[in-house]
Amino acid sequence: MTLLKEVQEQLMALSLCHAARSLEKTLEKAQAEDWTILKTLNTLLSEERNARMDKAREKRLKNAGFPYMATIEEFYFGFQTSISKKQMHQLLELTWLESAFNIMFLGPPSVGKTHLAVSLGIAAVNAGYKVIFIHMDQLIHVLKTQEISPKSKHKLKKLYQADLVIIDEVGFQLVNRNETNLLFGVINQLYQQTSIILTSNKGLVEWGEFMGDPVITAAMLDRLMHKCEISTWRVTVTGLHTAKGYSRIRKKNFQ
Repeated sequence: MTLLKEVQEQLMALSLCHAARSLEKTLEKAQAEDWTILKTLNTLLSEERNARMDKAREKRLKNAGFPYMATIEEFYFGFQTSISKKQMHQLLELTWLESAFNIMFLGPPSVGKTHLAVSLGIAAVNAGYKVIFIHMDQLIHVLKTQEISPKSKHKLKKLYQADLVIIDEVGFQLVNRNETNLLFGVINQLYQQTSIILTSNKGLVEWGEFMGDPVITAAMLDRLMHKCEISTWRVTVTGLHTAKGYSRIRKKNFQ
């Protein structure tokens, strides 16, 4: 066995698989460019570390369950004036995640709420945060079946372990009183611990109607809005429609 093969096996035994695979190429480059031993070792370890970080990112991305990939650069800000590119880039700094701030995107369908939510979620994944994306109807199903379905129980466990939970399409379907209570339990458990991004086609004054229980809904909104950025969506979509905007009910600026 050559010394090269022996070192590769040593690296594999230590679970430094990427370093083992790139060892020969790294040594060739080190010799060609006359690297020091320390620089060669640092390069090899950096490649291993970067490979592990990429693998961890891919795992977080898969676990997040995004419906599609989206970035701020792909979003056309020209069709609406409610939120600017500058505001979104400020949110992409993710300082709000450290303080468990929430974000609400409220407005009519087909104006890009989900796109913006997903883009923030992907940015959080890239920064090392654990994210869960879930549609409102899926969340209700998980909550109602958690006692009988191991899959639902596992999904809920991952949701509570996340740094950011994105709840999409709140208000598209009516929710009964029991379901509202279950949803309140989730919001209450995440309160002050986990950031929530929520998209809804309903103004907050309408929540009491489609939620089925105004009292529980008020308590839920109180927790969601305690530290929350609510966008003022007055949207004009060229070639599609002009949507009536929703008034801002409450806003706290990020510190």
